[in-house]
Amino acid sequence: MTATPPKRPTKPVRPSVAEYLAEAIFSGRYQPGDFVPKEIDLCQQFAINRSAVRSDLRQLVDVGIIARISGHGSKVRDYEEWNILDPSVTEWMTRYASPNPRIQREILAFRLDVEPYVAMTAARRAKALDLVAIEEALEGMNRYLHAESAEERQRYSDHDVAFHVAIFKASHNIVWAQLSHILRPSIHMLVETSNDSTADPEASFERHRLVMEAIRARKPREAFQAARDVLQDTADALGIEPGDGTLGSWLAPD
Repeated sequence: MTATPPKRPTKPVRPSVAEYLAEAIFSGRYQPGDFVPKEIDLCQQFAINRSAVRSDLRQLVDVGIIARISGHGSKVRDYEEWNILDPSVTEWMTRYASPNPRIQREILAFRLDVEPYVAMTAARRAKALDLVAIEEALEGMNRYLHAESAEERQRYSDHDVAFHVAIFKASHNIVWAQLSHILRPSIHMLVETSNDSTADPEASFERHRLVMEAIRARKPREAFQAARDVLQDTADALGIEPGDGTLGSWLAPD
C-alpha cells in the first residue's frame, strides 16, 4: 500500500492594505484631500510589517489615487489624478464605488466623444461576424428586458456591455478594439447603474436596436446619431449632465 505524502501547509494570504484602502476611498469614506491612516497604524491594524504596508501603499501611489507627503502621511489625490483606465482602478471602481456623479460624468463625457465615432466607423467596416456578435448581444438584452430578479438584471447589463464592446471591435481599429477591454469595467459601471434607473427600458432597448440597424445598413451618420442617443439616454437615466462634448458636433442635428 502506497503511503499518501503529507500535504504541505498552505501559506496564509496576508490581508491587503491596498484592497482595504481602495474600498474605503471608492466607497467615499475618504475623500480627495483626506489623509488615510498612517503606516504605523496600518501595521498594527493588519498585524503586518512596515515594508508590507509600504508595498501596498505603493500600489495606490502608482495609479495616482494617493500621494505620499513626507512627514505627514498619505493623502487621497483629486479625481483628475486617478488613472481610471488602469485595470486595478477600474476593477476597484466596479467593485467598491458608490455612485459618484463626478466620475460618472467624466466617463460619460469621454464615451459621448468617442463611441459615436466608433459606431460610425463600425458602419463602414463591420464584417459578418461582427454583426453576429452585435445581434447576439442585442438578443440577450431582449431576453432579459423585463428581468425581475437581481441575477436576470445582471445578465441584461452583461449583454448591454457586450453590445458596446462588440461595436468597438467592429470598428476594426486596433486601438479602439483594445480600448474596449480597458474601458469595459467603466462601461459596466455606467450601464448597470443606468439600467437600474431607467424609467423606460423598452425605449432604451429600441435606441440600442437603432444603432445595430444603422451599422448593419452601412449608414455611418445614422449610426453616429443613434449612438449619441443611447448615451444621452444613459445621462438622463443617471440624472447627470455629461458636459459640453464638442467632438462630432458638426454631425449632430440642430
